[in-house]
Amino acid sequence: MAQALVYDPRYHTFESWAALMCELYAAQQLEIPTQFTDWKLWGNGIKAIDVFTNEATPSTDNYDNWFDWAAALLGTVNPAAG
Repeated sequence: MAQALVYDPRYHTFESWAALMCELYAAQQLEIPTQFTDWKLWGNGIKAIDVFTNEATPSTDNYDNWFDWAAALLGTVNPAAG
């Protein structure tokens, strides 16, 4: 079974979801989010990680909120279940 590349954002705040992503990609030293973190700038940092550079990683500029962007990212890069 393939490992998930992105955590499911449901039932999370941006800060809790992004903190899980920071843990998952600790070697990339993503900024640990706070209540003051701009989710779009933080999300653009995800696109710089090698695992995501070859994927059709959605641009944060195309979304009005972090949840919709994170859900699109999840659907783009996580392996299909089953």
